[in-house]
Amino acid sequence: MPLSMHDLSVPVFVRAFHNLSAILDKGVTFAASEGVSADTLTGGRLIGDMGPLTAQIQRASDSAKGCVARLAGITVPSFADTETTFPELQKRINDTIELLQSIAPSQIDGSEDRNIDLKFGERRLTMTGRDYLLGFALPNFFFHVTTAYAILRHKGVPVGKVDFLGLS
Repeated sequence: MPLSMHDLSVPVFVRAFHNLSAILDKGVTFAASEGVSADTLTGGRLIGDMGPLTAQIQRASDSAKGCVARLAGITVPSFADTETTFPELQKRINDTIELLQSIAPSQIDGSEDRNIDLKFGERRLTMTGRDYLLGFALPNFFFHVTTAYAILRHKGVPVGKVDFLGLS
């Protein structure tokens, strides 16, 4: 059986969110054991003009839920970007997973050739569902997941590739 648009999206997002959740747990443990303020980690950035850890989690969530909603042809759900603590970030991840899993495969499958329209201010992009998923949504999602991982790693949290891949 060939891979479906659902197979290429929801399980990929969900697995990465589970891995990211475990990485955040390591951040909490690190902060407690090293006497580091959790705010130092949640507000951490790789460089000044990049969003902090909180924004990276929010953008990963937005990317995943936006992708699945667009492929399903439904309104993109909006979450308030108010998370500042590890528990709030974990809730955002769990809420996103719950939303992703609430969309039936039949809503997404067959969206390969559906036109997906994106707006970025005055700029508009139109692409097929396949091109959107593989060339935009997944790379954008993993950019933010990777950046979140890198922020924690940069701050000293003992995480590595096996944590990112969920093999630990």
